[in-house]
Amino acid sequence: MSEASAVYLRMKELFTGTPSRSRRARREQDDPSASKPFGAGRDPRGLGDVVDALAQQLGWTAPLAKSDLLEGWEQLAGEETAKHAVPDQIADGVLVVRCESTAWATQLRMMRSELLARIGERFPDADIQSIRFQGPDAPSWKRGPRSIPGRGPRDTYG
Repeated sequence: MSEASAVYLRMKELFTGTPSRSRRARREQDDPSASKPFGAGRDPRGLGDVVDALAQQLGWTAPLAKSDLLEGWEQLAGEETAKHAVPDQIADGVLVVRCESTAWATQLRMMRSELLARIGERFPDADIQSIRFQGPDAPSWKRGPRSIPGRGPRDTYG
């Protein structure tokens, strides 16, 4: 059907109010995937199922699993451990956990395999391959009100 014929039939349908039986109407009748008001697959679905399907379709499952992991750290690691160690970030499959002391970082390094197993079973979509535990940072003398450019305090000692 040419474009002119299609435009004519569409205008006729709009102005007369009677749909013309065109190829399109026949095609809709023959199409088994066409949506029908009371056809199969039209049952209502729960909102959770719809959101899960949408997240799966858009590829949001990994970021959502990572945020769930960060939110559920206390249940994952335990209440006492969560007081002293806080997840900082997830980058390239590595969960970085900040610990309040080097003793806590060492203790958690010994528990690494157990924590990885828990993460793997509770948050498989997060795709965590390793955990890095970091102690507190040492103070830096390179920035601040008393820093100077150049060699610094080395040339005044001695």
